[in-house]
Amino acid sequence: MLAISFSPATLRLPMNRLLLPAILFLSLSGLLRAASLQVGDTAPTVTGTAETGKPLDLGAVYKANKYTVVYFYPKAFTGGCTAQGCSLRDGYDELTKNGVTVVGVSTDNVDTQKSFKEANKFPFTLIADTDKKVMTAFGQSALLSMASREAYLIKDGKIIYKDVQVTANQAQNILNFLSRQPGTAPAAKPAPAAK
Repeated sequence: MLAISFSPATLRLPMNRLLLPAILFLSLSGLLRAASLQVGDTAPTVTGTAETGKPLDLGAVYKANKYTVVYFYPKAFTGGCTAQGCSLRDGYDELTKNGVTVVGVSTDNVDTQKSFKEANKFPFTLIADTDKKVMTAFGQSALLSMASREAYLIKDGKIIYKDVQVTANQAQNILNFLSRQPGTAPAAKPAPAAK
């Protein structure tokens, strides 16, 4: 049997080699997250490509609706991203009663976004942000290969609500926030859609 022994000096060398990269990684990931937009910031008026292949001007969407939800998800057809989109689909009637329109964004291409929308019967537009223009306008890093999961509620061109890492409760969280706004009806729990 092979016996391996470690001295404190032996353990110190690998730890020193790992410490600097770990600190750099944590610092960089903190900077990437810190740069994203916050409540009170002006919502970007950027144009993306919808799943139809046509341009979608988010500035025009904000102006045409009382509220706009712009939500980001990492990758179509994955569990969390499907749950997030289906939450918004299932709550869509209640959201629209409150004057909300929804736009989803990921770095998937137009064909994938179109298939994802059709497969899940999403009643809202999905942006194929392959050039990461929408991502970066909202403060996400272009160094990331996929969008970070975030959702923004926009009114009058300003971000009034933001959440991160929400999936199955996305619509309910937004409806709960809206129910606390003056002149808005109490939030009803979205009914699950028939499959």
